[in-house]
Amino acid sequence: MKISLLKRLFFATLIASQLSACAVVAVGGVAATATVAADRRSPSVQAIDKGIELEAENALAKRFGESAHINVTSFNQKVLLTGEVRDADIKSEAGAYVKAMKNARSVFNELVIGSNTSYTSRANDSYLESKIKTQMIFADQLPSNSIIIVAEGSSVYLMGMLTQSESELAKKVTRNTNGVKDVYAYFDIISEAEKVRLEKQGKADQTQPSSPPKY
Repeated sequence: MKISLLKRLFFATLIASQLSACAVVAVGGVAATATVAADRRSPSVQAIDKGIELEAENALAKRFGESAHINVTSFNQKVLLTGEVRDADIKSEAGAYVKAMKNARSVFNELVIGSNTSYTSRANDSYLESKIKTQMIFADQLPSNSIIIVAEGSSVYLMGMLTQSESELAKKVTRNTNGVKDVYAYFDIISEAEKVRLEKQGKADQTQPSSPPKY
C-alpha cells in the first residue's frame, strides 16, 4: 500500500509539473501575462479571488486552529468552503465570516462535520484533481484554465466560467474519471457570444451566477 501511494504521489507531482509547464511560454512578465490571458476572468478579478482565499484561510486558521481544516477556493468572487470542522457552530461561523467579506458575492459552504482528514486522504484527493485536470486538458472544447477542480474525500467540486455545453461536458468528464464519488458544479454560465468576446479580449464581466444541484 505504501509503495502504491508513493507511485500515485509521484505521478500526481509529475502531472502537476507538466500542467504548469504548459502555461509557461516565456519568462518573467511575459509568462505571467500568458497565464492571465488564458483565464476568462479579468486580471483584476483574479487578483480579488486570490485576496479572498488568502484573507479567509489565514483568518479561519487563526480563529479555529486544530478544530478545523478549511480550504477556501474563490472563482469570479464565488467562494467555496471545503474541509472538515469539529462541529456545526464552527461550520456556521466560518460560512458567516466569508459571506461578510466585501468582495465575496456568494458562498457555498460544503464543510463536513468530523475529524480532520489524514495526509493520505489529502494526497489521494490531490491525485484525483490531477487526473481530472489531465482529462479536461485533452477533452475537445473545454477551457481547462477557466475551470477550478477541488476534491475532498473523493467528492469533486467544480467552479468556472463556461457556456452551458461546456459545463455539461466538464461534468461528464469528471463523472467518468475513476475514483470520483460525487460531482457538484458551481459554474457561472455565459452565452456563446460572451465566450467569443472573452476569448478575443481576455476580459470578464459579471456573469450569471449559477449554483446547480448535485449531479
